[in-house]
Amino acid sequence: MDSDLHNKALTSTRFSELNPPLSDPVLQALSHSGFDFCTPVQAATIPLLCTYKDVAVDAATGSGKTLAFVIPLVEILRRSASNPKPHQVLGVIISPTRELSSQIYQVAQPFISTLSNVKSMLLVGGVDVKTDMKKIEEEGANILIGTPGRLHDIMNRMDVLNFKSFEILILDEADRLLDMGFQKQLNAIITQLPKLRRTGLFSATQTQAVEELAKAGLRNPVRVEVRAETKTDNDPSASKQLESSKTPSGLHIEYLECEADKKPSQLVDFLIKNRSRKIIIYFMTCACVDYWGVVLPRLSVLKGFSLIPLHGKMKQTVREKALASFTSLSNGILLCTDVAARGLDIPGVDCIVQYDPPQDPNVFVHRVGRTARLGKQGHAVVFLLPKEESYVEFLRIRRIPLQERRCSDDVSDVTSEIRSAAAKDRDVMEKGVRAFVSYIRAYKEHCCSYIFRWKELEIGKLATGHGLLQLPLVPEVKRHSLSTEGFEPVKDINLVDIKFKDKSREKQRKKNLQAKKETKEKEPTPKKPKKTPDATVMRKKTAKQRRAQQTVEDEEELMQEYRLLKKLKKGTIDEDEYAKLTGTEEL
Repeated sequence: MDSDLHNKALTSTRFSELNPPLSDPVLQALSHSGFDFCTPVQAATIPLLCTYKDVAVDAATGSGKTLAFVIPLVEILRRSASNPKPHQVLGVIISPTRELSSQIYQVAQPFISTLSNVKSMLLVGGVDVKTDMKKIEEEGANILIGTPGRLHDIMNRMDVLNFKSFEILILDEADRLLDMGFQKQLNAIITQLPKLRRTGLFSATQTQAVEELAKAGLRNPVRVEVRAETKTDNDPSASKQLESSKTPSGLHIEYLECEADKKPSQLVDFLIKNRSRKIIIYFMTCACVDYWGVVLPRLSVLKGFSLIPLHGKMKQTVREKALASFTSLSNGILLCTDVAARGLDIPGVDCIVQYDPPQDPNVFVHRVGRTARLGKQGHAVVFLLPKEESYVEFLRIRRIPLQERRCSDDVSDVTSEIRSAAAKDRDVMEKGVRAFVSYIRAYKEHCCSYIFRWKELEIGKLATGHGLLQLPLVPEVKRHSLSTEGFEPVKDINLVDIKFKDKSREKQRKKNLQAKKETKEKEPTPKKPKKTPDATVMRKKTAKQRRAQQTVEDEEELMQEYRLLKKLKKGTIDEDEYAKLTGTEEL
């Protein structure tokens, strides 16, 4: 069964008109929070879950999915358990990130508090697991809200938790949960839960997860599909015609095609022109966020801008502080990876800039969905290299329409100022090199490798766009003929002489250099090894033979990466192990 509804911000249906009727305490909590009318996904889903049906919900991001499962969960528990025991678990809500789990927990509190003697518990990484266990032991927990890893860990360690009266399981951002390598933990969690329960899967890109529904334990689910409306601008006579879109109707998405060496200047120009707005900029890797988070505030034209970095390798307390700071701002800029791409409801975001397109095209929808939420207007821009322009057609086929945005001609070049910052502070220089290398390695992992062809990357222009002083000899440069055209190394500069502005770091660096020098002086000069027959044979090989051998090596490397990817999908290795073994940057 499908429920096709148009994603206007709200329907004409009031929460008080839903059937079966909601309880008075829940209606009062809704009214107190300013919620009178349902969004389409809420109007379609709440009655289904409240009548004990399993649901698979496919709705545009920002459509009010959280309340669509929090309200039924509270209503089901109100009917089933009037006075649960402290360690009797009645409901579980699982989502892929710490930030999203925390947000769900906060949204749910006013409604859970209407249940007497029902205690909810937030379980995410970044907090000592023993602290969580002690709290559950002492205070009890009837509703668990958290990430798969921590939930699985707690359920494994604690025999005190009782699931015999379990009622409802919710998987939020279900497709992401199922394709992020969480299958092993999810399956382990689900096997501990009774089969007679309600299950709901919620996501903005549900179709990719449909094949995995059996793993999530849904029995004959009702599929709720809430489509957005968008206007077609190609034909003036059809300007009012509406077609199906995966993005909210108030969202205007553009693409900006420019060379890698021109990207920083175009980005800075965009930020200056949108100074009074609240903007999120997405980068490919954590190292890229670290680098641009250090460089952009040093540019004279961005003095006075609030620039806040956020990525998954930061400590949990730092992540929470960054998110809280950005949320409280009326205008400012958040620099982040996909850790802030899904589900997070940050109020008042005017614009999304995708400086780097996401590795996974499904994430595109989630990134742009941080703006134009609940019927409001929003603007999004994605930067594309000239060789990536077929991505526009690829997205159009996936019901994500993009309009072209022209590069600004009157921008001032900021690369010389970035280079100057690198020459004055070793921290900037080192972060720039790390960002450059991590970008190349992440580019190799693009899901759309037929569009994002890493062997066609123009790393000369890329290095210029990163403000590098010299081109680092990474394996991708040495072993493959990637174009270095467009890069002019800074002359008369010795990278070793560049100091850290931070005096304590510089003092430590000098100590390390001195220790290295002393060790080298103590070591005897090694004799030159005799040439082995193998080396001679290798040198005598023809160019054709050397190319053939290189091809074999490349194929072996590719196969090894493919095998590791399969292990990651199966859950035999986790994402950290995968990142270490492949040398990729973790988001």
